[in-house]
Amino acid sequence: MTEPVTQPLTIPAGEQRMIHVFDLDMRSEQARFLREPGALAQVLGIEYVDLDHVEIFPVSDLEDLGLIGYLRDGCGIPAEQLEADAQRLMAIDGYVLLLRSRAFRGEETRLFPAHQIRHIGDYSELGADWASLPSNPDQTPDSAKPYSAPRPFPRAARSRARRIGATIFAIVMALILLVVLLLAS
Repeated sequence: MTEPVTQPLTIPAGEQRMIHVFDLDMRSEQARFLREPGALAQVLGIEYVDLDHVEIFPVSDLEDLGLIGYLRDGCGIPAEQLEADAQRLMAIDGYVLLLRSRAFRGEETRLFPAHQIRHIGDYSELGADWASLPSNPDQTPDSAKPYSAPRPFPRAARSRARRIGATIFAIVMALILLVVLLLAS
């Protein structure tokens, strides 16, 4: 196993799509207690962590899938990233802690984990690649700009509006006639 983190682990501001994996070397009651509000933040040495973006579970719950399979298939982490830490990930036999970037509200955070919490690694989730989109609005194609569709000629627009109006009028009149006929019989 790895040594406990002696230096703080820094989560940079604005970090996105990262999962920080920790081995929890503690009894199951202690690990389950970390799901209580404030408990996890306390053992990480921070003021706040959003529990909606935290997973704490026994690796045995993953059965045949295993932790590596869960990170790869369930969290979308490329297998290449997991290869370097495969031995350490497979060695976890108790509880595991997964912290997603969103757990820190986009703020820079320095973690000071308790000695029972061992950092295993940080892995980036697959996501949409926005790098090919132009960052300069002047490079945006005309077809992607708002109100860029060709405007119909005024005469064509009026004609279309008349057809729609006449259709609605005909449907309403047919319904009224049907109601009158049903009431008369």
